[in-house]
Amino acid sequence: MAPRHADMAQPGIQVEVVDYPAQHALLHRVRHAVFVDEQQVPADLEIDALDPLSIHVLARDPQGQPVGAGRLTPDGRIGRMAVLADARGQGVGEQLLLALIDAARQRGWREVTLHAQLPARAFYARQGFLPHGEVFEEAGIEHQHMRRVLEGAVTIDRADEAVAITTALVHRARRQLWIHSRVLDPGLLDAPPVLEALRRFATARRDKQATLIVHDAAAIAQAGSPLLGLIQRLPTVFRVRQVCDPIDRAFASACLLNDAGDYYFRLSGLRFDGEAALALPARSRPLQDGLQRVWERSRDCTELRALGL
Repeated sequence: MAPRHADMAQPGIQVEVVDYPAQHALLHRVRHAVFVDEQQVPADLEIDALDPLSIHVLARDPQGQPVGAGRLTPDGRIGRMAVLADARGQGVGEQLLLALIDAARQRGWREVTLHAQLPARAFYARQGFLPHGEVFEEAGIEHQHMRRVLEGAVTIDRADEAVAITTALVHRARRQLWIHSRVLDPGLLDAPPVLEALRRFATARRDKQATLIVHDAAAIAQAGSPLLGLIQRLPTVFRVRQVCDPIDRAFASACLLNDAGDYYFRLSGLRFDGEAALALPARSRPLQDGLQRVWERSRDCTELRALGL
């Protein structure tokens, strides 16, 4: 079970890889409280033969008490993610997840997978996990198989993958986002998880900047994209220009990238299929340089800022 997301973890929370034989009592105390007591999972399913073979992480509060646990199995599957109810909403789950991803990366694994409970899909998507396959039932609870590639690019084929990777890129942005979209990508940039990530990005700190390059402001105004509300309320964060150079207007592609080296590129802005990667600046940097040149040739899109004012 994943906790609610928080932008900052609680000060004093410590997450570390622990030795299972030495710390199994603390790990199972957390897991039993969440899975057995809270979610009514049968107790005999909470512990299995993979526990002694897995990598385990434990989160402790400032007083040293266990508040979260998770594991990474030998086949690269993250699971048993549990955070005590009183510690949720403080970023503990994110720290646990990042510690397990780092453990997999240190071992040279190319990808990790997990089975996310449906309410936790957005939490995992923010960390770059993409949905794979259909929803299934496990221990009486609906789950979604998800995976994250740790090295290199991944192919995006479906709408749910597109929403997940876009959510991740916005969430992982430090200070800067670049968005090139003909008409603000209906079905993608207006998807609830993406809008929420954009809202968090724009309001978390004063030094954030989202640079948007569009092709048809009139069509965007007519469609009334939900993103326009954010653009109008936060004009110092969202800078918008419309392409005017004939060569730029002929571009059919769409692109989203951030200053963490992440990118999502589509040859056709009318489709979701494309290529994406996390922390791959060798590929994202040339894309950003290209968008910068288009930006410099484009005009300020004041008509979108004036809507509704």
